[in-house]
Amino acid sequence: MIDILSICQEAADMTAAARPDDLFDKGIQHNAIFLSVVKSELDSLVRYGDWQALIKEGSFWTVTDKTFYGFDEVASDFYALIHNTIYIKNSAENIIGALAPAEWMKRKYQTFDDGKICFKIYNNGFRFLKTPPQNLKIVFMYRSNAVCVDGKSFEPKSAVSKNTDVPIFDAYLVKLGIIWRFLKRTGMDYEEEYNEYMRELKKRFGLEMNVKDIRLANGLDEGDGDGAVQIVFKGC
Repeated sequence: MIDILSICQEAADMTAAARPDDLFDKGIQHNAIFLSVVKSELDSLVRYGDWQALIKEGSFWTVTDKTFYGFDEVASDFYALIHNTIYIKNSAENIIGALAPAEWMKRKYQTFDDGKICFKIYNNGFRFLKTPPQNLKIVFMYRSNAVCVDGKSFEPKSAVSKNTDVPIFDAYLVKLGIIWRFLKRTGMDYEEEYNEYMRELKKRFGLEMNVKDIRLANGLDEGDGDGAVQIVFKGC
């Protein structure tokens, strides 16, 4: 793994700029410029899409007399919910149900007494339509807001704060992003570097989206009727 300062130094070599020696030394202008473009690049990548490195599983347990659970309350690094990934477990960790979007549309404004557990995404959180039983585990997938990890503890971080922080994203892609942003910030021509960056960005993101489902059923096709249990994990 290569830390963010080293990536910036490689970018400086490729742009004939002075090498930054401390991104957080505000007294030197080119250090400050590099830190600024680093933050712009990493923030942009987080918002670009569902990178595998950012996909996490979140969960929370229901408690008595509570019907709303905010995203930031149940996942401190929450950025965006991955839709259609929500399911419910009981206290024994058994999955007891999920509700498809089409069913939500039927139930959203209806009163019902069938005992089913229903909630909707509302005001940046989970809003239960009626008070759920206690000790149900709600599990969901979400996109983290992390852009780097600490170089020693590997703790995910939502912002670069040390020269030794390591970007979560591909180092080469980050370097290309820093190069064109640095050239733009300093008033130089950046069209060629920007085009190269966009080609690499689409290629890298496309490779991540190309991951297939992993079948754990001895290679059985759907519809095989031998009674075998088939488990499919999403490749994210």
